Amino acid sequence: MPSRRQVLAGTGAALSAGLAGCSNVISSEGGDSGEEYDVGYGDYETTVSASAFPETLYIYAVQTGWSNWGALMDSFEEEYGVALNDDQRSSGEALTDIRNNAQDPTHSAYNGGYTYGIIAKNEGFTTDYKPANWDKVPDQLKTDDGHMTATRRMTTAVTYRKDVYEERGLDAPETWADLRNPDIAQDLVIQPPQAAVGLAGALSINNAYGGSLDDVQPAIDYLSDVQEKGTTFRGNLEGDFTSGNISTFVEYDYTGLDLKYNSDALDEEQVGVSLLTGPDGENGAFQNPYGYGMLADAPNPEAAKLFMDYVLSLDGQRQFLDAYVRPIRASELEMPDEFPAQSRYEATQFGVDYGRLVENQQSIINEIGSGVGMTGY
Repeated sequence: MPSRRQVLAGTGAALSAGLAGCSNVISSEGGDSGEEYDVGYGDYETTVSASAFPETLYIYAVQTGWSNWGALMDSFEEEYGVALNDDQRSSGEALTDIRNNAQDPTHSAYNGGYTYGIIAKNEGFTTDYKPANWDKVPDQLKTDDGHMTATRRMTTAVTYRKDVYEERGLDAPETWADLRNPDIAQDLVIQPPQAAVGLAGALSINNAYGGSLDDVQPAIDYLSDVQEKGTTFRGNLEGDFTSGNISTFVEYDYTGLDLKYNSDALDEEQVGVSLLTGPDGENGAFQNPYGYGMLADAPNPEAAKLFMDYVLSLDGQRQFLDAYVRPIRASELEMPDEFPAQSRYEATQFGVDYGRLVENQQSIINEIGSGVGMTGY
């Protein structure tokens, strides 16, 4: 029987072959250069023409190495002839760029952390569009006006090198208190809070130690403590993890599971993924939605609509699962056995009032960053 890694190697080719001319969401007609596609949901149903498509479509934070976007980019290009720019930005960096280019937008749509997208909407940078299958998205994870729609969800987790832990005589981490051990904290990496994944990590720690959206001092105290023991705050860490330069990092469940089961650089038994509680069993794994929205007065809206429809189709959603990203339409799909037990998610996972988080997000980011003494705050 082939391994999951071997099965996934053929996913892109098989998917593209199955998609050609027979998507159950997007229908096509017409000739080679004038191909037309039906897109949208409800009042937003329309027809777009391939004659208006660019060679390269620019959408923020659609990037190789994250959320399996690389596979989605490849299959979309193979099916529709439109390449996606490899946009290596965090959600916070995308929002900053949207603001800086508001008078002359460079990208067609925002993709990234859901709350960052709501901020972009509130600041007037997005426009309305409801992609096909918009009705399949939970009401609390989309805006009624069609400006933001969630496409997937991730949960904060710690990923660690099991082989290194065994060498150091360390047990698998189960609580956030475990990471304060100097033998772990010495090469622990946590993303800074201006990135959506970093903010999710900070909120996870904060909740685990009794904090709230109105009180982030627990997160500041914790991050200051592990920083003194050697912890650093940065992204782009997978290479250092696979090489053994770091043994532990905090990101999402998907990142660790993808490294464990899909990476050729490591054996499965070398990687552990844990969902953490607080020291007394408090929920310590923040559930963070990610999504997208069209940008106002932006270039290539027709191709952007087609891409948004594709991502929310079951064909697109399945490709998130190939990298262990939980798609927003997960209830319609068979979930891989490699995910941690659902009981562990139930024991650790929590959400927040996303509307209140949006209102307080920038002040929370600044307070944590400056409180810990991170660069740039």
